[in-house]
Amino acid sequence: MTVWRLVIGRVFTALLTLWLVSIIVFAAVEVLPGDVAGRILGRNATPESLAALRLKLNLDAPAIERYWDWFRGVLQGDFGSALTSKRPVSQILADRVVNTLILSGAAFLLYIPLALIPALIQAVRRDRPVDHGLSIVTLLLLSTPDFLLATFLLITFVIFIPVFPAVSVVTAASTLFQWMSALALPAVTLAVVMAVYAVRMLRDNLIEVLDSDYIRMAELKGMSARRVLLRHALPNSLIPTLNITALNLGYLIGGVVIIERVFAFPGFGGLLVDSVQVLDIPMIEATVLLSAVVYIIANLFADVGAILLNPRLRKG
Repeated sequence: MTVWRLVIGRVFTALLTLWLVSIIVFAAVEVLPGDVAGRILGRNATPESLAALRLKLNLDAPAIERYWDWFRGVLQGDFGSALTSKRPVSQILADRVVNTLILSGAAFLLYIPLALIPALIQAVRRDRPVDHGLSIVTLLLLSTPDFLLATFLLITFVIFIPVFPAVSVVTAASTLFQWMSALALPAVTLAVVMAVYAVRMLRDNLIEVLDSDYIRMAELKGMSARRVLLRHALPNSLIPTLNITALNLGYLIGGVVIIERVFAFPGFGGLLVDSVQVLDIPMIEATVLLSAVVYIIANLFADVGAILLNPRLRKG
């Protein structure tokens, strides 16, 4: 019962945070100083065109009324229509979000072994040449901006070793091989950028756990080193790393914007940038709110995972 109470509390907090974020998003776009109609039409807009657009966007209504109308639509999956194409925002988002989810999923699948394997090797071989070598590589990658790493991979595997396409363009008619070729470089870039943060924390956690009394007791009982490492040390070391993983999942939304622009991948990130450039207000509101949803859900899963893995949190 205590576990469920804690989980429900985290879910309630996540929903409350999401509601507050919706208020901030709406206020930042429509309520703060500046006329939305004027920003859309530009400096050369006539009073008549401004008045017509304000009437169309219902800007004459009180802000609270406009917010509740918009929020009710969001709860029903209706984000309105894009100002540029007049198409429903949800319809435009659908294909782009699916593409980004596929890219993020591929990056996350690569992230798991890229984070676990080096950390396990370093913890087992700590203070040895392989540990120092992997630490140097990790520090170098930590110091490299994601767009620079993406550019380096692009130059290496497109120009010098031409095995991947220069532009990661996919369509509904793309084959599985074309999808894999298009996803390879963006997914590797995202996975490496996320993994370097997790590797350092997981290594330190593993070393601390391996020096604990219960691990030594397990070794004295005759358990194999592999079982001690994977069954006892690793699960307890993963708990602090879950927060880094949650932050990495949140990074996927922000970082994917840059990576998609570098590789010209038709995903959610490119849509967000394009919407800001043309001041498509409904699209901006929908994309920013969706980014917040992903970040909040990632932190929710991290909190729930920590509760399930750590008995002390359940007792607290």
